[in-house]
Amino acid sequence: MKNLINITAGALLAMATFSSCQKLDVDVKTQLTPETFPQTDQHYIQLTGQVYAQLRGISVEYFFMQSLSTDEAIMPARGGNWYDGGRYEQHTKHTWDKDNAHIGGVWTFLSTTISKANQSLFLIKDAPETTAKKTATAEMRTVRALALYMMMDLWGNVPIVTQFGDVTPPDTKPRAEVFAFIEKEVKESIPDLSSVVGVPTYGRPTKYAAYALLAKMFLNAEVYIGTNRYNDAVAMCDNIITATGVPFSLETDYRKMFFIDNGPQTKEFIFAIPYDASFSGGYMFYARYSLPRSLQSKFSLKVTPSAPMSTLPEYYANFNDPNDKRNAQWIRGLQFNNDGTPVMVGTTKKGYDQFYTGTDGGDKISYQVNITPNITLRDATRPFDAGNDEIAWNMGYRNNKFYCDSTSSTRNQNNDLPVFRYSDILLMKAEAILRGATPTQGQTALSLVNQLRAVRTTSPAWTAVTLEDLYKERCREMAWETWHRNDMIRFGKFEGTWGFKTDAQTFHRLFPIPATATLLNPKLKQNPGYN
Repeated sequence: MKNLINITAGALLAMATFSSCQKLDVDVKTQLTPETFPQTDQHYIQLTGQVYAQLRGISVEYFFMQSLSTDEAIMPARGGNWYDGGRYEQHTKHTWDKDNAHIGGVWTFLSTTISKANQSLFLIKDAPETTAKKTATAEMRTVRALALYMMMDLWGNVPIVTQFGDVTPPDTKPRAEVFAFIEKEVKESIPDLSSVVGVPTYGRPTKYAAYALLAKMFLNAEVYIGTNRYNDAVAMCDNIITATGVPFSLETDYRKMFFIDNGPQTKEFIFAIPYDASFSGGYMFYARYSLPRSLQSKFSLKVTPSAPMSTLPEYYANFNDPNDKRNAQWIRGLQFNNDGTPVMVGTTKKGYDQFYTGTDGGDKISYQVNITPNITLRDATRPFDAGNDEIAWNMGYRNNKFYCDSTSSTRNQNNDLPVFRYSDILLMKAEAILRGATPTQGQTALSLVNQLRAVRTTSPAWTAVTLEDLYKERCREMAWETWHRNDMIRFGKFEGTWGFKTDAQTFHRLFPIPATATLLNPKLKQNPGYN
């Protein structure tokens, strides 16, 4: 279900027409005017489409900030390729500063999302009071709250901007004030959000998306504002778990949930961002970064993947159950074509190992691709560099969760990106109970985790569960979905050591306000620890 092209095109056309309705002699029966537009559900979808199109920009740089800063993913340079001024090295080593391009890019993306939501709210505020208007307004407030939540999660103290066209530089607000504002916005929006789940509301926030956002906030409340809100987290999860008709359930085919044809039929998706590989307004290309170059033919890809990103052994160690279906998201070890024949690559001895010193380095060889688990920085002449040879390009297990797209003529993919899933709701409720919340609905932390594991692995049900067990289960379930940094901080693991990281300073739980933002707005207050 890829409707974003039509929504965006309609939104841009409608906004252009609406803003140009200045003449007094137009025929209101044939022209859009403030008196006739917006009125219908479709009108409101058109006016808000720009915001949903904007959300498509979330996938790459946001992923880098949330995942490369953890043990989940790493992007070492290879022969100088992908060093890019050290921005990926900074994520791995926690040495980022206010000039890191990803940090500036995500700040701009989220600020623009908020601005576009404010613009849509401005355009519809004077329309007649109808159910369609109330729903559209609630949706825009919820998307704005989601973007502000992401900013609060990454930077802590951030501005709160609610007025479109206000050029007054906003002040930085304390994290607790931002938290309270988001909670108020979402709770006030819930009555007017739709409870319909499926094609009509796919890609737009429903009541359940709002509950999921609040559950995520309340689960992290001790981190964000120093207050225990675990019972509130349980209550929000229950609003989804016990919903009339229970519109959500666990998918039995874990991998298919992330295929290129996922969409509104995916029973676990509470809120997802739709992607269309042919649309240039935003990109979903996880496979570009993760898939080994040597597997282009196996997966029938029309474009060679870049292949710089892999996971670290410390993260992959969580996948220690041989019966777990989630293991299949990883590309590792000796590689074989779909017909069972080995994936072979032709090169030279020097091309295979750049440090080969024999006089026959130019001799041709052929080898079977073997994706190895460890990352080694082998080229001392370059910073953070694994080398520029076949050994280097095959380092690190690769994630193919968002299955590569053989139908696309570019590196872009058709896979929709879930923001909130039903399995996360079950795990959040289980965690809240383990952290002291009162159990409800006859469910315990153990029963909730076993409910998930019953469809993810054929191994026996657990007889007990600890917070450490739950953390590892979240690693298996939520890999590559941009929640791991959030989890590591909440579980007290973000200051740990993995890969090439040795930094243990707690101020790195927040990123610096980017230099590009403070240059435009000197009123922004920089986070502690950064100049």
